[in-house]
Amino acid sequence: MKEETGPETINRVLNSYEVGTKLRQLRLRKKVSLVDLGKHTGLSPSLISQLENGKMIPTLPTLARIAMVFDVGLDHFFGDKRGQKMFSVVKAGERMRFPERADAPTPAYFFECLAFASQGKGMSAYLAEFPTQPAGPVTEHFHEGSEFLFILNGSLTIHFQGVDHMLEKGDSLHMDSSEPHSYRGRGDTGAKAIVITLPPRI
Repeated sequence: MKEETGPETINRVLNSYEVGTKLRQLRLRKKVSLVDLGKHTGLSPSLISQLENGKMIPTLPTLARIAMVFDVGLDHFFGDKRGQKMFSVVKAGERMRFPERADAPTPAYFFECLAFASQGKGMSAYLAEFPTQPAGPVTEHFHEGSEFLFILNGSLTIHFQGVDHMLEKGDSLHMDSSEPHSYRGRGDTGAKAIVITLPPRI
């Protein structure tokens, strides 16, 4: 089966929200014609029709103008109001690989979002790769909440509160990610891990 390209994946994810269908249902429920909605928003009726039929994906400013006319929030178009239980599958070929920062000359890690299509999730899950790093300091980072790592293969050093912690295949770690920390892949192949981040407890 042919793998999706990045733009194809993005379009598929956006189309899964059925924004056009929700827009059409909202307009018909409010008994507003395409022409009248066009007058209120400054958009042409033909453009609105293409949005409703899923032939075009609206930009956020365009959607915000429409939402203001109907006095609804943007969550009306992106929330799931059908009462369905969460169930989301992400195929291996659909994921996209990103460096820790786009401008990093030698990224300390690369990551793929494992559940990017899920809505309302209380955690974020990643497949992370930690390449072997050259000698020298590694930039520390921090974020609110906590972080869990499970090493799938390879060797990884995590620097936390001034101490280097060595992790090998099968090891796991749970830490307060609001504390500055850094990663360094070791050995010939670095490391690969499942990383789960959780928001802070209230």
